[in-house]
Amino acid sequence: MSKQTIKDVNVKGKKVLVRVDFNVPMDKETGTKITDENRILGALPTIKYLVDEGAAVILCSHMGKPHNVFNEKLKLNKKEKAKIEALPAEEQEAATAAALEKAKKDVKKLSLAPVAARLSELLGQEVIMAKDVIGEDAKAKAAALKPGQVMVLENLRFHQEEEKNDPEFAKALASYAELYVNDAFGTAHRAHASTAGVADYLPAVSGFLIEKELKFMGGALENPARPFVAVLGGAKVSSKIGVITNLIDKVDALIIGGGMAYTFSKAMGGNVGNSLLEEDKIDLAKEIMAKAADKGVKFLLPIDTVCADDFSNDANTQVVEAGCIPEGWEGLDIGPKTQELFAETVKNAKTVVWNGPMGVFEFANFAKGTIAVAQALADSDAITIVGGGDSAAAVTQLGYADKIDHISTGGGASLEFLEGKTLPGVAALNDK
Repeated sequence: MSKQTIKDVNVKGKKVLVRVDFNVPMDKETGTKITDENRILGALPTIKYLVDEGAAVILCSHMGKPHNVFNEKLKLNKKEKAKIEALPAEEQEAATAAALEKAKKDVKKLSLAPVAARLSELLGQEVIMAKDVIGEDAKAKAAALKPGQVMVLENLRFHQEEEKNDPEFAKALASYAELYVNDAFGTAHRAHASTAGVADYLPAVSGFLIEKELKFMGGALENPARPFVAVLGGAKVSSKIGVITNLIDKVDALIIGGGMAYTFSKAMGGNVGNSLLEEDKIDLAKEIMAKAADKGVKFLLPIDTVCADDFSNDANTQVVEAGCIPEGWEGLDIGPKTQELFAETVKNAKTVVWNGPMGVFEFANFAKGTIAVAQALADSDAITIVGGGDSAAAVTQLGYADKIDHISTGGGASLEFLEGKTLPGVAALNDK
């Protein structure tokens, strides 16, 4: 999957519309303080390259879910309306006014202005903030933008047309620029106006972040150094069916941990007590194991389990053999023997892809399995790829990020990529 990047085109003197992922967590009280700026830092290499090459850079991104707060033109959404209609008639007018006022404040908290301010500090130059997306202010600022300058459009999702991939909205965005760059892998699995629609009107190339995603994840799926090992965790088989099915055709070994391992354990006739179990996926688990056996894929499940008498960090615990969980107890992590088995398999690999924790990572007493896998990847000589979400958070939190070859910037997008699905935001880019 070879796509053109910003290095394949001449950007000097051009206006460039860049889709970035500035959907960063903000302090809930004020809505003005960024609590984790990793996504902004991730976009810097692409932005700096364009500035240094003499492009005028117009950045666009979404932030949060404004449609949960209001619908267009700041009318109340159905949920709020229903609440107010349940009140006595004489109270409804005041309640509506108060709810609208709160909605306005909540929407204000989803402005990208704090991001533009922080970006100014990081770039060491003024970043111009537009008051709107396709309104008069944005148009005027985009028209006046000079090479080497950077501006940020307001939150794309303040317009419902963004998520509907409305052609007129996409055309209006595209009208600001002569080139489109997508560097937001985290939204590449969505066919929105700013991720797919604008590519109908402008030449489209990738930034450095998406280029890296395609190099590592695409390389692992298309031409991996072998043995190729996939480690899959997380709660449910149902959320990973596509990934498992796609990877069985590509890997030499498939390691299953996390909550979904108990459905496989049950499929093998084991006792899983109160563990997470998808009864309706037991037959599917059998089919998956049979398919792995047919293809000669090593299929590794936990051989021991840390179980607890309550879903709590302070619960009583015991380590039991897999499939031997007592009634009333539930498996919350892989056991010490499994940690060794999984780590040994990772150690002998040449390519490893990991997606999903091995246990209830948010409880310290049930995080050991996830830590062991993270450690194994960090110690490995293999090409190591961590696919977004909880696994990425775990690796970063544990301080192993610099020892992993690639940590994906997109949770949902990386999952769909591992499933072999076409990502609209990638498909829209020009081929090399």
